[in-house]
Amino acid sequence: MVHVLSSRVLLRPADPERSRRFYGETLALPVYREFGTGPERGTVYFLGGGHLEVSGRTEAVPSPTMQLWLQVADADAAYQELAERGAEVLRPPLREPWGLIEMWIADPDGHRIALVEVPADHPLRYRP
Repeated sequence: MVHVLSSRVLLRPADPERSRRFYGETLALPVYREFGTGPERGTVYFLGGGHLEVSGRTEAVPSPTMQLWLQVADADAAYQELAERGAEVLRPPLREPWGLIEMWIADPDGHRIALVEVPADHPLRYRP
């Protein structure tokens, strides 16, 4: 068994400054740490129980297989706040057949981000 001590998602954006504005200002994720210098410097953001590192640069088209899942306390409030900040909302909050309330946004490179509310009556909140 591999004993994992910490983890993070690594994101190589097409435009690092644009992505740092999105994650740091639009999503308002708190900064865990920064490293390096220049436009391709690294910024690591807190993501609840994990981290997101935005560093380097790529010209590659984002893969549809990489998506972020962020649990929020209130999907409707997140929707209002992010819409006001100019986030690209792909779909407003809806209660899914599996009981979660999900909304979808995209980062500046087109990576899809699910913002998910776990309602009080959902099995993820309790174990009978």
